[in-house]
Amino acid sequence: MTASTPTKPPRSRFPVLTADEAAALIQHGQTVGFSGFTAAGATKVIPTAIARRARAEHTAGRPFQIGVVTGASTGPSLDGELARANAISWRTPYQSDPDLRKRINAGETRFFDMHLSMLPQNVRYGFLGKFSWAILEAADVNSDGAIVPTSSVGATPTFCRVADKILIELNRHHPTALFGMHDIYEPDDPPYRREVPIYKPSDRAGFPFIKVDPSKIAGIVETNLPDETGKFDLPNDVTRRIGQNVAGFLAAELKRGTMGKDLLPLQSGVGDIANAVLGALGEHDDIPPFEMYTEVIQDSVINLINRGKVRFASGTALTVSQSVLASIYANLTDYRHRLLLRPQEISNQPEIVRRLGIISINTAIEADLFGNVNSTHIMGRNIMNGIGGSGDFTRNAFISIFTCPSTQKDGKISTIVPLVSHADHSEHSVQVIITENGVADLRGKDPSERARLILDRCAHPDYRDTLRRYFDMAKGGHTPQTLSTAFRMHEQFLQKGDMHGIDWAS
Repeated sequence: MTASTPTKPPRSRFPVLTADEAAALIQHGQTVGFSGFTAAGATKVIPTAIARRARAEHTAGRPFQIGVVTGASTGPSLDGELARANAISWRTPYQSDPDLRKRINAGETRFFDMHLSMLPQNVRYGFLGKFSWAILEAADVNSDGAIVPTSSVGATPTFCRVADKILIELNRHHPTALFGMHDIYEPDDPPYRREVPIYKPSDRAGFPFIKVDPSKIAGIVETNLPDETGKFDLPNDVTRRIGQNVAGFLAAELKRGTMGKDLLPLQSGVGDIANAVLGALGEHDDIPPFEMYTEVIQDSVINLINRGKVRFASGTALTVSQSVLASIYANLTDYRHRLLLRPQEISNQPEIVRRLGIISINTAIEADLFGNVNSTHIMGRNIMNGIGGSGDFTRNAFISIFTCPSTQKDGKISTIVPLVSHADHSEHSVQVIITENGVADLRGKDPSERARLILDRCAHPDYRDTLRRYFDMAKGGHTPQTLSTAFRMHEQFLQKGDMHGIDWAS
């Protein structure tokens, strides 16, 4: 069978288990790779059953915890249930569950943040140890071990490759007609790796299913459950203005001729700001139809596809509302020519990002006067979610853009600060910063020029004088910085709950 001529695999015949029977196979201390990239394609009933088992074991006075590795964040039935049951000893590469986040920041669960494109190869290289189980959600599986994923791919192919045994949640909520929506490709490991043969977003490099040794499949748990995805908020005045500023900047770049007559492929992060940005791009008269090579495909992308504004979207997860997913499934024949889901190792592949000339648009928690960005930690200490794929795209993008509101917490926090409290993306990778107030194009600017641009165009008016006084005080050196006061805005917020009224001289 070739990738260009897929044929639908027949139905599978494997032992059918209950969720509790499947959970009974998992042992304390084992490492499990779960499917899921966001809540899309995440397993549900088996991790919930593992959580029940963990509670029972703890009640009986016995230890029970497992290492949990996924593509990215998951849904409440996976990360949430396992965290509340104290069933996770360590976790990587990304998370967004509030209960798990609380345990991580309390030092009760080990967590290490990781670039998402690096996870699959680190698993294959053995850097994360032995994987006893891969537990994945599938729309179909045949007796030869050909598995059709559901609404995401993530790192599932690699988990299936390295794990000793496999458990499958066969979810009837997702049609078997999803066959053909996925492009499963894993690169060879060094020193035999070749270039990934993708030269435009719609290119296919692999097969429409995950192929495993059928003897590894220990059983199937049948389900019929929707993805636990939520809805994003409608754009407000701030996110709408951020979106308009991004659209205006890209329209000006097109007019300048920096990228030819067409917009280069876009990558967009996930969340309310990302939705607002994509909506603004769709409304801007000077933005022509474009393609996307991204991680997460959201409702806004589907809306743009329906309107003809997005010609094709490649990603690793279809993270859409249930009503939008139902509309896709009702028109799969049409969407199969407009959407493609790949492993995260390929959707986030730096080689492809640089080859295609991706324009990356990601969200910052805070940015400093010199263009460094913090996208993971609150006040330098508590992790929010993780770096995700933002680094994969930012470091290799044709143009790398970071967006954020200029303030948070009802104006009590300035997101533009003298020095970021945690650095994820350095000034060497960040090219453009955009807030609701304006655009700071940092390309070709030295540190002092960057600071003036960010001050004048991105900082909130309430904080401009404060930040300017800091910059004027921090004279000398290539990057004007005063280490004794660089974190005074953060320190004051931690002490008083407000960044206003900084006295730099004290």
